[in-house]
Amino acid sequence: MDRLSERYRVIVIDRPGYGYSTRPRQLWTPRAHATLFQKALQQLGMDRAIVLGHSCGTMVAVSLALQAPALVRGLVLLSGHYFPTARLDVALNWPLAIPGIGDAMRHTVSPLLARLMLPRAFRKMFEPAPVPEYFERLFPKELMLRPIQLRASNEDAALITPAVMELEQHYGELTVPVAIVTGGDDQIADVGRQSERLHQELPGSEFIRVPGAGHMIHHLAPDQVVAAIDRVAQLAARAPTVHYIGTAYVPAGQR
Repeated sequence: MDRLSERYRVIVIDRPGYGYSTRPRQLWTPRAHATLFQKALQQLGMDRAIVLGHSCGTMVAVSLALQAPALVRGLVLLSGHYFPTARLDVALNWPLAIPGIGDAMRHTVSPLLARLMLPRAFRKMFEPAPVPEYFERLFPKELMLRPIQLRASNEDAALITPAVMELEQHYGELTVPVAIVTGGDDQIADVGRQSERLHQELPGSEFIRVPGAGHMIHHLAPDQVVAAIDRVAQLAARAPTVHYIGTAYVPAGQR
């Protein structure tokens, strides 16, 4: 963020329930997140944004590009989940996402269990690379263990499969430059079934696979991520303005 802010305006948004944000009771699909962010960016005066998403945030980034093509001029997708696959965490999170049962768990045993599991979770996110010392020292663990963030995490995990089943029907509608960056040894999102497959379905997209890196690619390979952002920004600057009318994309001057 510090490096990018030297030449870009950088806006970082906590998704509802994460960080210091709130999370009203509703169905928070990636599309719902995207609608919220679209309004926020418009209020901030952003008319053409390069949107970066990491992990589950890639679904929100893609949703935003699909439903607000005049706002998004490029996508950088890091270690994402794009296609339905069997995931144990999705099955385990369904009960915890149910109001009542999940609420009781989050205010009793879930924070204690999550605290015990954090070291292993951190290792899994970075494997096969080690967890950086600064990450272990500075990561705001207490924020992560709050009941509202546990609820957000449970609900988002439970919605992964239906969300990508809906989104994968629309990847061909993306018209902006796309860079897909992933760790070559990601232990969270299977590279071949996710990032590499999305690259194959998006002709013209850029695919960067970093050998020896895990899921937290923005920490493990920041140079490659910054370079990908720069390339997408350059491509977007050269692309003609596109206006969205109904179901047809019409370049400016040809309306």
